[in-house]
Amino acid sequence: MEELGRWRAWAAATGPADRAAAEDGVRRAYRLAGLAEPERVVWVGSPKAAVTLIRELPDRGPSVRDAVRSAPWARERRRLHAELGATGWSAHWAATGRRLWDSTQALVDRIHAGVIEDLVGRDAGKEAAQVRLLLLDAVLGQHDAPWLAAFPCEDGALGALAQVCRSAGWWWPFARVAVLSERPVALHRDEAGRLDHGDGPALAYPDGFALHAWRGMPVPADFLAELRTLTPERIRSEENAELRRVMLEYYGYDRYLADSGARPVHQDETGTLWRIDLVDDEPVVMVEVLNSTPEPDGTRRTYWLRVPPSTRTAKQGVAWTFGLQPEAYAPVRET
Repeated sequence: MEELGRWRAWAAATGPADRAAAEDGVRRAYRLAGLAEPERVVWVGSPKAAVTLIRELPDRGPSVRDAVRSAPWARERRRLHAELGATGWSAHWAATGRRLWDSTQALVDRIHAGVIEDLVGRDAGKEAAQVRLLLLDAVLGQHDAPWLAAFPCEDGALGALAQVCRSAGWWWPFARVAVLSERPVALHRDEAGRLDHGDGPALAYPDGFALHAWRGMPVPADFLAELRTLTPERIRSEENAELRRVMLEYYGYDRYLADSGARPVHQDETGTLWRIDLVDDEPVVMVEVLNSTPEPDGTRRTYWLRVPPSTRTAKQGVAWTFGLQPEAYAPVRET
């Protein structure tokens, strides 16, 4: 587990690359693949800058990614699979790289999308296809940590790739030129591993390329700045339903109900049911529940439970939160 923790730390590392170590690893990867070392190594500030530069490098030669990355990985996987067997390999992968895979791959996919959006917008034509292909030519450096964690990487071709993983961000190996990217300078994620930051970029590179997100959802940069000045009127006027949900989460559903002048639609011994209808989106329906157990100071805490729009009574809503039908919900004491 200690070893897996190191791979996790490398995958999430921020700050300046160790350029000397990264370049040494790149040159070793070329030599171990039977290739001449690149004539030059070029550093850029982000994957976006790398794609921009590569499109302007006619003398770079063909990509050699398959030779320096894919082929050694395939050989090592075949060896380990033969040694462990299908069941053993599955258990080994589950205990190593699989633990890092989902969150890292989600980040890689988000970087891909951000680069494409910044460079070609919503264009789906030839230029967008070219950018996608260049992104697929990348060796992912630090974000190769999940699959590298599953293999011995002390020496050999995988050792060279692991050295770059520990030292730098994404890189592109071509016959004459290797293009290496710096790591991010900032990375913010929530407890589920999703990009998430309410006060600036969730992911930022030293050259200014950045991704903004709220609990995993991509949002425009200026949108986050607006969250601090939200009003119920502004929330209602937002036409994008996904952004409106982000606004509601940030503002607070209970606060929104109170500030919107919502009226209760039902009340019983379990609590009070509130409802606010939204344009082009499902309504906000919540049950207000008063804790029956007093706090140390004698007050009773109020809880707000969001329930399905089809909820018609407070008891139905509270029962739903316990996975029960209303007639089956009869607590001796509510907490």
